[in-house]
Amino acid sequence: MTTGGSKKRPRVGHTASSATASAKASRLSSTVAVIDSNLSDKTFSQVSQTHHNTHTSYSLPASTNDAVFNDSSSADVLLRLFVEVSHFESDPDSLSTTQSDILLYLHSHVLRRSQYFAALLSDRWQKRSSGDNDDDDDDDDDGETTGEKLLRINLGFSPTSGSIDSRITVLELLYTSDFSNTISSATIALDLLPVALELLFEDCVRSCVRFLEAVPWTDEEERRVMDLIPLLREEESKELISRVSPGKNDSCEEMLHGLILAAIHNHPNMAFVKAFVAKLLRDLSSKESAQRVLERVFERCLKVVKESLEEYSSPDFRGDHNETEAIQRLNLHTAMTNGKHLLWLVERMIELRVADTAVKEWSDQDSFTADLQRAFRDDAWRNIVPGLPSVVLRCTCKLANAVAAGTILAARQVRKKLVKDWLPVLIVCKENVSPLSPGNKSLYLELEETFLRIISTLSMSDAQDLLQQCLSFSTRNVEDCPHLVTAFNTWFRRAACPPQADNQR
Repeated sequence: MTTGGSKKRPRVGHTASSATASAKASRLSSTVAVIDSNLSDKTFSQVSQTHHNTHTSYSLPASTNDAVFNDSSSADVLLRLFVEVSHFESDPDSLSTTQSDILLYLHSHVLRRSQYFAALLSDRWQKRSSGDNDDDDDDDDDGETTGEKLLRINLGFSPTSGSIDSRITVLELLYTSDFSNTISSATIALDLLPVALELLFEDCVRSCVRFLEAVPWTDEEERRVMDLIPLLREEESKELISRVSPGKNDSCEEMLHGLILAAIHNHPNMAFVKAFVAKLLRDLSSKESAQRVLERVFERCLKVVKESLEEYSSPDFRGDHNETEAIQRLNLHTAMTNGKHLLWLVERMIELRVADTAVKEWSDQDSFTADLQRAFRDDAWRNIVPGLPSVVLRCTCKLANAVAAGTILAARQVRKKLVKDWLPVLIVCKENVSPLSPGNKSLYLELEETFLRIISTLSMSDAQDLLQQCLSFSTRNVEDCPHLVTAFNTWFRRAACPPQADNQR
């Protein structure tokens, strides 16, 4: 018996008419249970003996403890559970009677806890079924046995609609109501829930749903839950849906934004958390969402760094000297902290190939680079944030390398502005920041080479202006600056070529 389609399952109220209840119950299944007397007593008894002893008897709660599950001595219903074999099966006889049929001795007043059976056992349904079999009853002998007085129901189900054990368990729960001990895992709840839905066993449905609401799911279990949600009523599925469906469209970006801010600002184990968030960003399916969030945080951190350097470069000396000095130290520390955040964000954006906007922003920073030059010409920062120049230049170097490598396809004006605005900062750092550190020396050299590669992509006139500012790249030994020699040789070689317009004529 399978649930029909993906429609919300109908409810059959106890006060509804029998005809309506029967019609609703029949729509739930591709195979309607049939009250039947065609199977002989001999056949029933033979099959029953095979399975009867395998099912434990359970007593009902005190109000109906006169009924015991699968008790042939007191049952008034004989239920035949069987697997329906499709007409398309190559060997319909492959399932023997003992393999595919289960006979259970049940009680009609217990079965009525299921609204499906309540409809099936209604007076109208039984009268219709008994009317079909009047001729057979006339042929019966006068001495009826107890087995002949049983109401016989055939209940078939598809082999793909769940195991027969799940159906027997749900039928047992009609007697015991021992939901808490029976439903002990999400898998069991997912096995029983479709059967409870088919039989309209409301107490079992509620217990299964309540259990699923409270426990974690595996990926496979979650897929099964999603398949069952359309069959539940809105109030039943509300909690399940809230777990797997975001309340609003931008919840993913809000989550990412919060994680990035926590990683770069608030978490004590910052390095480990940054590595974890970086992995989340790499694995995220929507690169557009990651780009929007990273750009949002990038702009915020860049704004803080710019404002801090602006205040440091243009201090207000009207207050107390010590107070002014403390504010200056705070401005530098703020710039340094957020500069590190910027470097991490730039690395993530380049890694995800979503740094186009960051390059545009970084290349349009006339006032910011001017403040940096003023700050680095001053000696006050050396004992407060000695690593600030390195952090700022590393951000520039990362973005410039991405542009030069073609990872970021920047427009010509963006490439030109990137070199024009940040080349003076590199020159000031070389003049005022000790290059003795191996880290600083390699950083300067890498940035020089990258700027020269970008200059080679510009027009001859733009390259002429910028190359003249690169003379400070030269060293005492000309052989130590081959990148600079190559850049000028390339420019002069191009300048010596005839104009292309003349060649075309």
